[in-house]
Amino acid sequence: MNFKIKFAVLCSSLATVFVFANINLPAVFTDNMVLQRNSQVVIWGNANPKEEITLKADFLEKEYKVTTGNDSTFKFVIPTGKEGGPYRISLKGYNEVVLNNVMLGEVWLLSGQSNMEMSASWGIKDGELEASKANYPNIRFFSVPKLSSEFPQHNFFGNWQLCTPETMKYFSAVGYFFAQKLQEDLKGVPIGLICSAWGGSPAELWTPEAVFGANPSLAENFKKLGSSDYYPSQMSGAYNAMIYPVNNFKFKGALWYQGETNTGNSEGYKDLLSSMISSWRKAKGYDFPFYIVQIAGFTGWSDTTVRIKNAQRIVAQTVPNSGMVVTTDLDKTDDIHPKNKKPVGVRMANLVLKNVYNFKNGLVDSPAFKNVEYKGSKAVLTFEFADGLHFKNPNSQLFEMAGNDGKFYPAKPTLKGHQITLVSTSVKNPVNVRYAWSNVAMPDLFNKSGLPLSSFTTESLK
Repeated sequence: MNFKIKFAVLCSSLATVFVFANINLPAVFTDNMVLQRNSQVVIWGNANPKEEITLKADFLEKEYKVTTGNDSTFKFVIPTGKEGGPYRISLKGYNEVVLNNVMLGEVWLLSGQSNMEMSASWGIKDGELEASKANYPNIRFFSVPKLSSEFPQHNFFGNWQLCTPETMKYFSAVGYFFAQKLQEDLKGVPIGLICSAWGGSPAELWTPEAVFGANPSLAENFKKLGSSDYYPSQMSGAYNAMIYPVNNFKFKGALWYQGETNTGNSEGYKDLLSSMISSWRKAKGYDFPFYIVQIAGFTGWSDTTVRIKNAQRIVAQTVPNSGMVVTTDLDKTDDIHPKNKKPVGVRMANLVLKNVYNFKNGLVDSPAFKNVEYKGSKAVLTFEFADGLHFKNPNSQLFEMAGNDGKFYPAKPTLKGHQITLVSTSVKNPVNVRYAWSNVAMPDLFNKSGLPLSSFTTESLK
């Protein structure tokens, strides 16, 4: 794939967008779009210098006027109010641009690599059946094209589409199932999904250049991955061309499904991911919800997969306004692209419905390791989100302990309430514990909602 050619085409096309004197809007503003409800949203574009532009919309009580600057750009900030539609938006200067069938609802950004990109057409479980039922005209899709740039861009190609059996078939399956559940519980509120994902892409491609300037070790770590035919070698390239153009577009939150490629340089992933989240939020100007899909196990790698999973767990537990869906119980470990995508989207929606919208009651988080206390030869672990904690395998062998020599040995667990006490005949004075520390380990500890405990270790890993 010739990324230099793709970048040249991108630049040429974007230049065309902003040379004409007529009002021109970025591609994210088209018919069928969804604007974030109950917000102040930005609508921006280009026209002649010093041209007066008037914006009218069915959901606005008044019209708005701005004058373009000497650089030919203009920007409106308008209130959206409660959910509804379809609406018409008109922008008029020397010419008029009309946007039809616009909805006010909830907008979410989807990003990551192939497991986020993966659609029903890839052969997901029950994909044909689910696609045949996908008539949801108030769920809207926008697919960002795969583009890379050395510098931040202001536009890309694309348009909003209604969810139909045909469009759903080629859109993110996790995103679709998330939106379907969200809309069901929010009683028909329109849902807009912007999918900006690239199969095989490492997190470094989605991270702004400034992050690497502030932390050179992250840039050095990127070199361990080497070149690939699946993604460009330019750090920040996908961010510049696929995320930066929508930094001004208001959305409720972001879903992130990525990490498989970074098993090749797992050291530092925790710092990389948390820094990426902070940089995205800084660019948006608000701490939007950021929710992670933990990657599943895969037999094709060493212990690097579980290291990425542990890093994702720590980020979800330490970064404010974030969370994580555990997926290790949903599929076998012989496929890097697990096909059972519906439970992933539903679990994510349940998390968001409770933690973001305060709409859902009950236990929606997986049980999570909270702390450990060492008492002589015993280790006492405490868990949160642990109501109804139980072993599916009464002879669980997934817990291990280590002493000062750093060698881990199997430990016998005794469960009582939200706590587990570990002992091992091979470790007299434990200093670290871990659980399911393997790429292929299937979890055997669940809470009353049937959600599994994530792999974890108390070791200080980078």
